[in-house]
Amino acid sequence: MDKLYRPPSLQALQALALVAESSSFTEVADKLHLTQSAVSRKIQQLESHYGAPLLVRNSRNMQLTEHGKAVLEVARKVLGELRALDDQLTRRDRPFRIRIFVSLAVRWLLPRMLDFYAQCRDLSLSIETVATEVVEASGECDAYILYLSEMPNDPAFLTLFEEFLVPVCAPSAVNGKPPPTSLAELAEHTLIHGSTGHHEWTAWLQANGESATNGYKHITFNLDELAMDAASRGLGVAMTDLTLAQDAINRGNLIVPFGTPLKTTGVYVLWLQTAGALHPARERILQWFAQHSVRT
Repeated sequence: MDKLYRPPSLQALQALALVAESSSFTEVADKLHLTQSAVSRKIQQLESHYGAPLLVRNSRNMQLTEHGKAVLEVARKVLGELRALDDQLTRRDRPFRIRIFVSLAVRWLLPRMLDFYAQCRDLSLSIETVATEVVEASGECDAYILYLSEMPNDPAFLTLFEEFLVPVCAPSAVNGKPPPTSLAELAEHTLIHGSTGHHEWTAWLQANGESATNGYKHITFNLDELAMDAASRGLGVAMTDLTLAQDAINRGNLIVPFGTPLKTTGVYVLWLQTAGALHPARERILQWFAQHSVRT
């Protein structure tokens, strides 16, 4: 049987973190409502636990040893996660925090927000957008809404809609010409890309019998939102997902000039995090997203 692990005192870890910030036992003692000698004993307890000095003390200041720096790094992480957990479990009315691509927020979520607040008047969402091609993980988020190249077999992922690629452009003039109605006419226009890899246009053209994009002019963005905005201004023809473009199509800002939507293996999903699983309104929020998911 493994020996039972006995972790160091959380208050001792907190004392070390505060001492590292202020280098003053007096200030730390005031913050922890302890005496200076009690704070000193907390540090000594940690040094005894790890069997190594954590602080080098002299008449003027204190410095962390290499062991002290290692303990401090873990202490800050543990204390931060415990603080976040307290917030998740004790605040019953806190917003449900979502991290999402800018394009998804503008093109998919915002058009549905009125309905969310009509159905969930007592709830609130906190939306954090990212303008990168990858959504970085964060322990402070309850869920991510993001694009995946294929759907994982994991109940933590809720499919919102599958990817169907379509060309879109302004309804009147594109590069000073009428919108294209065929591949032959498309060759006279600029292709607008919402990602640096150009994968979307390449896949759609190949599915429609065009082997390469070499003969076209190109405008490349790293955000689908910028690509669709450029298309609506008549700068060229963008390739995007039909669901993301649908609101702009309904408002007459974009049209699908020709062609058949190309279904890929890509999906847009809501990815529930541990923090979200603990949110008191989790079930109601997931039900609302499930209502707005598109099933094919």
